[in-house]
Amino acid sequence: MASLKISGVNKVYPSGETGLYDINLEAKDKEFLVIVGADGSGKSSLLRVVAGLEDATSGSVFIDDKDMVDVEPKNRDIAMVFQSSTLYPSLNVFDNLAFGLRLRKAPEALVQERVKVVSNILGLNDILFRKPKVLTAAAKQRVAIGRAIVREPKLYLFDEPLSGLDDKLKGDMLNVIMNLQARLEGTFIYATKNVPEALTIGTRLVVLKDGFVQQIDTPANLYDYPANTYVAFYIGSPTINFIKKVKIAEDGGKYFATFADYKVELPENIVARFEKISEYASSGKYVTLGIRPEDAEVCDNGIFSGTVDKVEEGYAEVDLTPEVCINAQAKADAQKGKKVGVSVDLTKLYIFDAASCLTLLNRDAGYNKTEYADADFIPLAYDEEVRIHESLKPNKKSKK
Repeated sequence: MASLKISGVNKVYPSGETGLYDINLEAKDKEFLVIVGADGSGKSSLLRVVAGLEDATSGSVFIDDKDMVDVEPKNRDIAMVFQSSTLYPSLNVFDNLAFGLRLRKAPEALVQERVKVVSNILGLNDILFRKPKVLTAAAKQRVAIGRAIVREPKLYLFDEPLSGLDDKLKGDMLNVIMNLQARLEGTFIYATKNVPEALTIGTRLVVLKDGFVQQIDTPANLYDYPANTYVAFYIGSPTINFIKKVKIAEDGGKYFATFADYKVELPENIVARFEKISEYASSGKYVTLGIRPEDAEVCDNGIFSGTVDKVEEGYAEVDLTPEVCINAQAKADAQKGKKVGVSVDLTKLYIFDAASCLTLLNRDAGYNKTEYADADFIPLAYDEEVRIHESLKPNKKSKK
């Protein structure tokens, strides 16, 4: 199989839109790396640059330490499965699977052998001689995957291959792809905007936003140690609560987070991780608190109090102030309009700088560091990302 290294890759479109900005990452042989991000984040652009279907504006792509920049897509030994891979309608399933091998003039005995193996792996034996028009959506996608893997390429790229399938089919196909990777022991790069999907299959995740890498790490590390507010928000369901315009105060050797009429003492483990806490306490700079809904619970008496606005799927939205609402587990009696307390496990608190949106908490012993250099990657501050986006946009000529 193969390793992949992307070094300093930028993609700027003629419109000035930033497709990718300074992408640096590695995938080792046999790794299942997932690229996750919302629509327009750059997932497809990155895969297409790796495959050679799009040229990078600058930077290099290495497969097994060989620079692929000047290598034609057909010679990169990569298989790519798209969101809606089109099968050849005039060919049956067998011939669709065999098409790539026959195009490369592979011996017919090898074609027969490879198609047989792939058909067994993907459960296609019963439909080998049917035409695509009579196949279900899931079956078509199985064939598309089979057509990609039958050549036994070095690298497998998947660009949102399950988008459009219902939840049941999506779950089935996800198991197929996971089992496929385990059996082939291949290097899989898989792009999706579906976070639960990404967390299920990826050994590591690359979180992208507007062409910028936000963090590269294991699912557990992304959840517990997000590099910024975007990662904290994107990874986790229900989404994290943010309390903005919070100040840090010091009183009698203890530190507090203050906002509105609340003054919440920070626990020792958070103070120990907050390296610049005295600077924030003395300067009055704002921070943003992050509280996961699963770390908060509606109760009779808690560190917060408020009025229940809505109860849904075991969680209650509680208005603490006219500007601040917190989502918490509704284990106690929580009905709309009821006055309640909210308890919070503050040892699991997140704290971010209000301006840069970067985390202010150092990692502790709970962080499971990987062998990859990009585990230490620090994303750009929010305002720096905005500045770069603006600088790449073409200047609009004033109308005369």
